Amino acid sequence: MATSTPAPGVGGRQSAPTGPAKEPSGRDRANPRQAWRTLLHRFDIKAAPYAFVAPFFVVFAAFSFYPLLYTAWISLHDVELATMDVMQWEGFGNYTELWRDERFWNALTNTFTIGVISTVPQLLMALGLAHLLNYRLRGSGFFRVAALTPYATSIGAAALVFTMLFERDFGMINWFLGLFGVDDVDWENAKWPAQFAISSIVIWRWTGYNALLYLAAMQAIPRERYEAAAIDGASRWQQFTKVTIPGIRSTVVFTIVLSTIGATQLFGEPLIFGQGPNGVSGGADNQYQTLGLLLYEEGWKNYEMGRAATVAWAMFLLLILVFALQRVVKRLTSRTS
Repeated sequence: MATSTPAPGVGGRQSAPTGPAKEPSGRDRANPRQAWRTLLHRFDIKAAPYAFVAPFFVVFAAFSFYPLLYTAWISLHDVELATMDVMQWEGFGNYTELWRDERFWNALTNTFTIGVISTVPQLLMALGLAHLLNYRLRGSGFFRVAALTPYATSIGAAALVFTMLFERDFGMINWFLGLFGVDDVDWENAKWPAQFAISSIVIWRWTGYNALLYLAAMQAIPRERYEAAAIDGASRWQQFTKVTIPGIRSTVVFTIVLSTIGATQLFGEPLIFGQGPNGVSGGADNQYQTLGLLLYEEGWKNYEMGRAATVAWAMFLLLILVFALQRVVKRLTSRTS
């Protein structure tokens, strides 16, 4: 006789065994920690670079970009130095007045001539000096440090020394010229002598700096190029023109850009060379007044901050124009070559 046993549970279903709850494994406990590490890793890869460069942009926005925009805003108003909070809208009136101002064109011409007189000899001398230092010389380290010493000298000290050298009555330059029968030159009051004297200060200060830039670029040129040129029978001069100059072309362009910016912002040398009130106006007849001196005269002597801001923006736009022309010339020369 068959007997049946009832299935456990209700309705014939077997109930789950009851017992202590199963603890999560170590892998399950590590999942939140792993997720946190993954989040930090993503933040490190994507956000950390922006965090590293953020201080530069903050400083640039505070001390460069904002003053640039504020200067542009001031240039559209009639503002005096004593009452900077009182502005009268002028629009482009300051720019039209500056366009008709003879002093602006005189300062622009002086800036261009002093820039050419100081930049061209400076870069040529720096190129020759770097070419000499590129050879193995005894005491080359001393000569390199000596070449950089004028750059480390302050503008005020250099300008004062050169001002005494170019004195009309007791200056050493006139004394030296007098040995050859040359009459005393009035370096300060004559236009071209004054510009040559100011240019000599710039040349003295920046030649060594540019020479070291050229020297670093020359030492990066592989020696195999010079050996190949020598095997082909190239002379030292041919090696210099065919190997060295093309090898440092980018550095030459860089120094030209720096010299152009420096010539446009020339201020300290002519100011100290004037030795007094004439320094701000660039001489009695504005014979060596640069755009930097005109800006200073408008803002801190005539108290016309609107006009001074207009001169500043004219200098900025002038630099943009020069760099645009440089890019156009570069593209045209690259196409022809």
